[in-house]
Amino acid sequence: MGNMATENAACSRITALCDAGSFVEIGGAVTARTTDFNMQEKDTPADGVITGYGVIDGNLVYVYSQDASVLNGAVGEMHAKKIANIYDMAMKMGAPVIGLVDCAGFRLQEATDALEAFGSLYMKQSLASGVIPQITAIFGTCGGGLSVVPALSDFTFMEGTKARLFVNSPNALPGNEISKCDTSSPQFQSEKAGLVDETGTEEEILESIRTLVCMLPCNNEENVAYEECTDDLNRVCTDIENAAEDTGILLSEISDSGVFFETKKDYAKDMVTGFIRLNGMTVGAVANRSKVYNEEAEAVAEFDGSLSVGGAKKAAEFVEFCDAFNIPVLTLTNVSGFTASQCSEKGLAKAAAKLTYAFANATVPKVNVIIGKAFGSAYITMNSKSIGADMVYAWPSAEIGMMDADLAAKIMYADQDAGTMKEKAAEYKELQSSPLSAARRGYVDAIIEPADTRKYVIGAFEMLFTKKEERPAKKHGTV
Repeated sequence: MGNMATENAACSRITALCDAGSFVEIGGAVTARTTDFNMQEKDTPADGVITGYGVIDGNLVYVYSQDASVLNGAVGEMHAKKIANIYDMAMKMGAPVIGLVDCAGFRLQEATDALEAFGSLYMKQSLASGVIPQITAIFGTCGGGLSVVPALSDFTFMEGTKARLFVNSPNALPGNEISKCDTSSPQFQSEKAGLVDETGTEEEILESIRTLVCMLPCNNEENVAYEECTDDLNRVCTDIENAAEDTGILLSEISDSGVFFETKKDYAKDMVTGFIRLNGMTVGAVANRSKVYNEEAEAVAEFDGSLSVGGAKKAAEFVEFCDAFNIPVLTLTNVSGFTASQCSEKGLAKAAAKLTYAFANATVPKVNVIIGKAFGSAYITMNSKSIGADMVYAWPSAEIGMMDADLAAKIMYADQDAGTMKEKAAEYKELQSSPLSAARRGYVDAIIEPADTRKYVIGAFEMLFTKKEERPAKKHGTV
């Protein structure tokens, strides 16, 4: 266990996170340098943060864990420099950084020195973005400038009872008081802000991070994360169409041995994002969802099948992560249009643009399975062939086109009687919105039986394994 001192919370989290006996501490003797405000009289072992490296299931990781028993874990100059040093090492070695946060904020006694050193951490995180995975877990307070750390990370976890995450504390918000709305709570940050991927007990969070690390590539140059596949590649997924409403269940059904790691699980539940395994290979999945079922098979939430602002943002960020780390993307499309409300109009066009751009800009293998409706420009946004999907499959029950056939007939034959309208709707459905009609035009590559979905998507990703695709030379896009 390196030379870590007494086993406090900061140490025990590292012990639980890393493989037994694998953690080696770096900079254990570092203490605060400042003497202002009699700081020299205060003992600051390791300057309030334990830093070092270890392994998770054989994968090298760099870890920093803040020690709330030293000045409440407040960030001082040397504290921040130690974390920045871990980032430098992780970048050279191409390994993930995991931050375990429990911190009272900046150390007031060190003022500009603390700010300057902490600013260098923002810089390191920015440079590391898209190069190595960054994971942050919050066990205590993470406020003010420190709240930017999880936001600069790729994945964020929060302990469900004691953890707090905020830019301004709830009581500092005009007209708010913490008992009215606790904007710093794990519930608010995971359900409303969408910054947090998962909440739970300390043990659950550390176990989830271990699982996630094993599913991700170590860096952006490693091709893909693999694990031996013991599941049948041609496994028939019987009655899978019954899970079309809750695509979280559907994704588990088609994944090797039911593996599904969901990201941002409590935010924008009309969109599912997460990692599955197909023939041992990690694949990023994005899917529209119209119902959420609990373990007792009861519907606990229902959505109208439209693309929402939150859903589009969540999916766009996820696709960008997958593209940065060479993780292939699978989409399950079932979208009827865009969400129609005054509130969503504020950000819907931009959010849809971000998702469209994320799919179009991604050069990783992209496969789309249309499992229900695929209407209008919301369908185009959901990884359609026109914006770069490599393979598009459709279930026989899929509907693909401009809009619902009945609505189209109403618009085109507004002055006709009900009988004619019904007849024209049936005609429109056959000519314009059936999967066969899209397949005849080449917009769908094959119509597949739902039970064969696993077999087809595995085959597609195997075929696409050596895909290389260039984009116009530019510094970066601006969407």
